[in-house]
Amino acid sequence: MNEGKITYSVVVPFFNEEGSVAPLHVKLSDVMQRLGAPYELIFVDDGSQDHTLKLLTGIYEQDSNVHVLQLRKNFGQTAALKAGFDFARGDIVVALDGDLQYDPADIPALVDKLREGYDIASGWRKNRNDDMTRKLPSFIANRIMAWISRVPLHDFGCTFKAYRRDVIQNIPLYGELHRFIPALASWSGATVVEVPVRLSPRESGTSKYGLGRTIRVLLDLLSIKFMLDYSTKPLHFFGLFGLLGTMLGGGIGFFLLVKKLLFGETIMTEHGPLLMVAVVLILSGVQFLSMGLLGDMLSRTYYESQNRSIYATRSIHSRR
Repeated sequence: MNEGKITYSVVVPFFNEEGSVAPLHVKLSDVMQRLGAPYELIFVDDGSQDHTLKLLTGIYEQDSNVHVLQLRKNFGQTAALKAGFDFARGDIVVALDGDLQYDPADIPALVDKLREGYDIASGWRKNRNDDMTRKLPSFIANRIMAWISRVPLHDFGCTFKAYRRDVIQNIPLYGELHRFIPALASWSGATVVEVPVRLSPRESGTSKYGLGRTIRVLLDLLSIKFMLDYSTKPLHFFGLFGLLGTMLGGGIGFFLLVKKLLFGETIMTEHGPLLMVAVVLILSGVQFLSMGLLGDMLSRTYYESQNRSIYATRSIHSRR
């Protein structure tokens, strides 16, 4: 095991990809050695059921730059990446998939962008060879993600990225949030740049993406939107619907009251459905306002009890 300061940490999650373990290790070692700085390769076995773990441990015994993390079961790509990020010691952390679809030779291009001052260099699979049935949904999803997160990336789904360690280790990850790391990091002021990377045909393993994951990503997208805009001010979100509901219901109720008092109309007989709409709107408005107030209290409790800051400081210039 190498001691001392590490410049680069490369995190690679594996799940049933025994065919790519050895060639990927060779390619990564060649690229990292040519960068000319201390590095470590962090291979995360995400509950593989083939010979992936056996091959990884064999490489670990022969290469002192390699670390192998074995997860207890298949937790998913986000959890595997988070385990690697938490273990990383390098100033720059690079992440890529273990299926050899990404070319490690593109790592220097990502690293160069961080050297220019960016906090995250995100890979962009600019020339994808997928058919239109995969390209079109991906294009639409990426446009929606860019609009919601206000981070103008073309390819949120590309795992191949380089991060400053102080940025990536402060981001909570769960669900399918690894694809939203640039959005989460930008909330705290991190700068993001996109770098075109090469994409090769899958040499081993099978695609982990399907309709089920698409649905989970869409749900995470809603979660991200709420976290980015309203995590510290939930009352602004729920209160808007609450006020609209109570005001609209109150307006309808006032209209019916005028009808009753000035024109002597029988409300239940002539305007029964409208009265029910007013009641439902008022009750739902009160519920939304209550949810907003409760969310505000929970938010305050969360930040104050953990002494968690609602801002992130890049640097401080002071004579104190």
